[in-house]
Amino acid sequence: MNHPYGHIAILGAGESGMGAAQLAARVGVRAFLSEYGSLSAADKALLEQWGVEHEEGGHTLERILAADGVIKSPGIKHTTPVVQALKAAGIPIMGEVDWATLYTEAPIVAVTGSNGKTTTATMCHHIISGEKDCILAGNIGLSLGRALAERMESQAGDPEVIVVEVSSFQLDDARHLAPTVGILTNITHDHLDRYNYSIDEYAASKLQMLEYTKKEGFFLFCDDDLITTKHLTPHLEKGALPNMIAFGIKENGSEFRKAKALNKTIEITINNEVMTIEELALQGKHNMYNSMAAGLGSTLMNIRKETIRTKLASFDALEHRLESVLNISGVEYINDSKATNVNATYYALECQSQPIVWIVGGVDKGNDYNELMSLIQNKVKAIVALGADNSKIIESFQGAVEVVDTDSMEKAVRKASRLAEKGDVVLLSPCCASFDLFENYEDRGRQFKNAIRNL
Repeated sequence: MNHPYGHIAILGAGESGMGAAQLAARVGVRAFLSEYGSLSAADKALLEQWGVEHEEGGHTLERILAADGVIKSPGIKHTTPVVQALKAAGIPIMGEVDWATLYTEAPIVAVTGSNGKTTTATMCHHIISGEKDCILAGNIGLSLGRALAERMESQAGDPEVIVVEVSSFQLDDARHLAPTVGILTNITHDHLDRYNYSIDEYAASKLQMLEYTKKEGFFLFCDDDLITTKHLTPHLEKGALPNMIAFGIKENGSEFRKAKALNKTIEITINNEVMTIEELALQGKHNMYNSMAAGLGSTLMNIRKETIRTKLASFDALEHRLESVLNISGVEYINDSKATNVNATYYALECQSQPIVWIVGGVDKGNDYNELMSLIQNKVKAIVALGADNSKIIESFQGAVEVVDTDSMEKAVRKASRLAEKGDVVLLSPCCASFDLFENYEDRGRQFKNAIRNL
């Protein structure tokens, strides 16, 4: 096997770092894993089992600089001293997903976007798996390195198709990623704290997907999304692009539009063939976009029309994404913990038809809550602020509706239940990151569900 990097260093022992270590051991690449914090006993045991050298409690720069290439955790900023030293030394820096693609020949469907990327990627996998051996990995639980290593260990062989969810941080570390189908769901104001509070920098990061997509491949985007189309225009003028395919709901779409939706019906036109999909498992405008992207991506993987229709009609909602939890005394409790930015929460509020008691808050990433004000005034009867510091939320919405301040999930759910009446919805759609009070958005969502069950 040809190894472009015979000796790699791995920064970080999260899912991506451990996945890279496992794959390195499996393909016979010498690896050294460096964890700035502490390693768990379980991770140490695995690293020793795989024969991967490792350290914890800091980075030994000399050992890292001795590598041919470095795989960096997406959570490590490019401004950190160790990354700056690597750049100064001219050592290639990669992401785990990016490096792992060197060890597969399967066509890749790569999905990114501010909102909808997890649902779209999962939909693509759900559809394609109906006909082909397909794996789902990346920014969605299982790292690609781990997924490929486990297949090698079980002698399952290379998959027929790989679907990967890719964050902007992972795109920033890409060097080798070359998807056959690249999907950009949308670009909204998210993670601006990582991009100097500049939407232009953040959009440039997302549009790297266009640059990485194979020129003989296909780049899918939403031409209803004004931020996407604005920042896409300079790329169109340069030429040398993959096949451009757009999807949207609004009339007067771009010249690239191949999928449109009207009155809960999707129409996809590829190769002069028209496919109409009327029954969708997931409702709401945001899921129309997700379904169009997944339907187009699956079509380009040569999945039959009937399979696409059947799979889109049977797709179950994801945990923490507009997940219906319980109905208690006529009050519906909905878990949308994965909504960590304004746009995601906008869709969550928009698709509710009953009065809403809205639980919101966490680590603000540069949110402009004014975008939500019309929905607040028309749909929300009360707000329960949940966070270590709720001052911005209170200042933004006080006067529009009743705002209650809380600092734990138990308190937030208890307050929301008292404010809600029969026929109302209690919606957890935080609009913020979770790291002030919770380990991650999954922990936040599960605490929400547990608190409901304990009412």
